[in-house]
Amino acid sequence: MEPCSCDTFVALPPATVDDRIIFGKNSDRLCDEVQEVVYFPAAAHDNLREHLQCTYIEIDQVPETYAVVLSRPAWLWGAEMGANEHGVCIGNEAVWGREEVCDEEALLGMDLVRLGLERAETAEKALNVIVDLLEKYGQGGNCTEGRMVFSYHNSFLIADRKEAWVLETAGKYWAAEKVQEGVRNISNQLSITTKIDREHPDLRNYAKQKGWWDGEKEFDFAATYSYLDTAKMMLSPGRYCEGYKLLNKHKGNITFETMMEILRDKPSGINMEGEFLTTASMVSILPQDSNLPCIHFFTGTPDPERSVFKPFIFVPNVSQLLDTSSPTFELEDPVKKKPRFQFKPDRRHLLYQEHQQALEVIDKKEEKAKTMLDNMRKLEKELFKEMESILQNKHLDVDKIVNLFPRCAKDEIRIYKSNMSP
Repeated sequence: MEPCSCDTFVALPPATVDDRIIFGKNSDRLCDEVQEVVYFPAAAHDNLREHLQCTYIEIDQVPETYAVVLSRPAWLWGAEMGANEHGVCIGNEAVWGREEVCDEEALLGMDLVRLGLERAETAEKALNVIVDLLEKYGQGGNCTEGRMVFSYHNSFLIADRKEAWVLETAGKYWAAEKVQEGVRNISNQLSITTKIDREHPDLRNYAKQKGWWDGEKEFDFAATYSYLDTAKMMLSPGRYCEGYKLLNKHKGNITFETMMEILRDKPSGINMEGEFLTTASMVSILPQDSNLPCIHFFTGTPDPERSVFKPFIFVPNVSQLLDTSSPTFELEDPVKKKPRFQFKPDRRHLLYQEHQQALEVIDKKEEKAKTMLDNMRKLEKELFKEMESILQNKHLDVDKIVNLFPRCAKDEIRIYKSNMSP
């Protein structure tokens, strides 16, 4: 079993239909961890002497932050994945290599996801934000809510309406690859080889000092900074290779529904089950036509095969996402008190609670299970049709959209409740 394994995907024209960029991610975490879907509006920060509290450390604030929608483990400040009002999407992965992982508390990779979204209006600017913060504050700290210390370095897939970037790190060192067409995915391994479009200024010198690279043969980031045989990387049976195969299988015809099918795929291991499972999923449509809205789908519940992808669109005065927001514990939160993680509070939000109860019914009663899953798929198909209509007709009813995601969550809850009654 691969711990804290995730998969993030992007497909760009000509691999996609209708000139769209499609982003997708499964967040695979400990099976009892709750993931919430939350919205934070844009904000101006006048008093820059006030620091920003991230999961573990405080950092300098910036004058302005953008509106974001995030899917995040409910105990922390950052996010596993999310999007901002400018159509930037980011997902991160745990990676390991030759550079030692620091247990000391710094920025988590998940903090860097949220910071990139809050502070950048393009994918490349988000990359700049992340690498600048990495240099200044470093990455490190426990990535799970509990006394078991589990730390890792991070890779990121960052996309906007025009392009995508893969950013992979080893401590403060990093390499980045620009993706302008076709398909790309990341999993829990370094995957940038010799196509390096940007890099840490000391990346190669450090590798030479450590004896990882002789300075003569072509520089291969993944081979140098990890233990991978990159020549065999695409032939291995792991999820990175399986994800790449699924993307290529549909190349030229990829839609947002195709991406959801990939995230739901269990034989490949992309939709994980067991001690570590897919706790939440996200798919985004990023039209290259800036007159069209970006649409972001989130489950907010485990197992995308038995969840509903619900749409979110950025418009002014978006309703708060109450049914997918976990309880808050303020200063009594065991993450904020030292020593940390002395107890584990109940972080289940309403949708999560109803979903888990419904799964118990599904597992015991075959007939009810079929009815429930049919109703979930029917709701999803109606939502897909509604979103496609917005993209084709270029008409957005803002009064309806402000409550779009909360309405969908309530419809999903109604399906669960109706099937749980005797």
